[in-house]
Amino acid sequence: MAFYRAHVLVCGGTPCELGGCRAVKDTLLEEVNRLGLSSEIRVLETGCLGPCDQGPVIIVYPEGIMYARLQPGDVKEIVEQHLLKGRVVNRLVYHEKKEEAKSVVTFESSDYFGLQERIVLRNCGRINPESIEEYIAHDGYRALGKCLTEMEPAAVVQVVKDSGLRGRGGAGFPTGLKWSFTAKTDSNQKYIVCNADEGEPGTFKDRLILEGDPHSIIEGMAIAGYAVGANKGYIYIRGEYKLSIERLQHAIRQARELGLLGTNIFGSDFAFDIEVRSGAGAYVCGEETALIESIEGSRGEPRYKPPFPGVSGIWGKPTVVNNVETLANIAPIILNGAAWFRGFGTEKCPGTKVFTMTGDINNEGLIEVPMGITLRQIVYGVGGGIPGGLGFKMAQTGGTSGGCLPKEFLDLPMDYDTLAEAGSALGSGALLIMDDSHCIVDIVRCFMKFFKHESCGKCTPCREGTTRLYELVTKITEGKATNEDIALLTELSRVMQTSALCGLGQAAPNPLVTCLKYFEEEFGAHLNGYCPTGVCTMPVANVKVG
Repeated sequence: MAFYRAHVLVCGGTPCELGGCRAVKDTLLEEVNRLGLSSEIRVLETGCLGPCDQGPVIIVYPEGIMYARLQPGDVKEIVEQHLLKGRVVNRLVYHEKKEEAKSVVTFESSDYFGLQERIVLRNCGRINPESIEEYIAHDGYRALGKCLTEMEPAAVVQVVKDSGLRGRGGAGFPTGLKWSFTAKTDSNQKYIVCNADEGEPGTFKDRLILEGDPHSIIEGMAIAGYAVGANKGYIYIRGEYKLSIERLQHAIRQARELGLLGTNIFGSDFAFDIEVRSGAGAYVCGEETALIESIEGSRGEPRYKPPFPGVSGIWGKPTVVNNVETLANIAPIILNGAAWFRGFGTEKCPGTKVFTMTGDINNEGLIEVPMGITLRQIVYGVGGGIPGGLGFKMAQTGGTSGGCLPKEFLDLPMDYDTLAEAGSALGSGALLIMDDSHCIVDIVRCFMKFFKHESCGKCTPCREGTTRLYELVTKITEGKATNEDIALLTELSRVMQTSALCGLGQAAPNPLVTCLKYFEEEFGAHLNGYCPTGVCTMPVANVKVG
């Protein structure tokens, strides 16, 4: 076994890949070899480290020094100074961006990382995602072994129930309860489905989890299969996620080779295997029954419920559908126990939540924080505040289908129940931050345009409603709307929320409804022919209020 005095981890997540991380890695290897350091320095590509806007990023251990925004031309200096002579290259070190100051930090000492708690992301940015040996060295597949050798299926379901884990795909339904429905249903065939469709704009957490730690999903699915009596799993993933698909397929082959997928796993009579199915990128296929239709080879449209997938899913057989993030929590819960998991987060929403922070925020990227952390702690602590000296205007939680919350909600705890009371949602984990230079009405118009495009058209409330919402909001931005149009928007939103067939149509009005409630004055200004931010241009003379 080789012993290295230093490890250099190169972030290989998609954001860093787009920034040129592969060229940085290749140059690192060339320089290390040129100086004869290959027996002392190990260069390793890993998953997403978190600060996606800082890529390409590397971390040098044992110091934990992070270098950011690297170009291949910077690498020679890092190798010659830091790796050879032990001198940190300060000009290339990651600087944590904050409103009040910039500070040089290590990977572990920054507020960005210090306020986080990594359960789902425990291995992302720390291991080689293409090495099953490294996953095993970090307790990988121990939880599956424990289930198969020490626990009955019902006991596994009970541990997940006791943990209080709620689905991280958006709905927040108790995971253990969902498993119990399928476990109790008699059938000669059952399925486990990993929902990795992730069509919500601004959401890329599942993609980076799969890129950084694919074996955690495989292990979570196998445990779920054992718990409910399923022997077949599908990972449904959008076709655009090329790197995720490659790493998943590689990880599945590795697991089969070591007997961790297939028959007689861990010497037991349990058999389980996984197949990857890629989709065409339809937003509606994030809804579990539309996803099931797509797996079966049909057009991705939601089904009428009941029956629910837990009883009648793929080809009419009982099917558990869980999100990527949900499944990544399973192995740690089995290994550490339900009480351990409940030590994080809140009583009703235990554990952590992975967010993707985008928009007008200093530190964009992937984070994992305890449930119940406040919006202010995320924006001004982890996120480092608003750039450019501008003020906070609103945060949209839960992706495009989530609500928009103004500054009065900065101290709101981020969990399913509290956000629902405010008219918003935790959703899939997308967190869009906007400063006060944006026009709320124009932003809502963009949201409505997205839903108009993505409606599958199966049900009338969504097919017609999304189009009418977009037309009415566009009318407001053009200075042609009246108070009657606002009333129509409100009534149409209510009808869609209560009568649309699936979550797409039901949630489409959410950003509009919250903005009408919390930014009433801005909508009123547009009715009077005035856009406070100057984004919308409108002919004042044509406006008729009332």
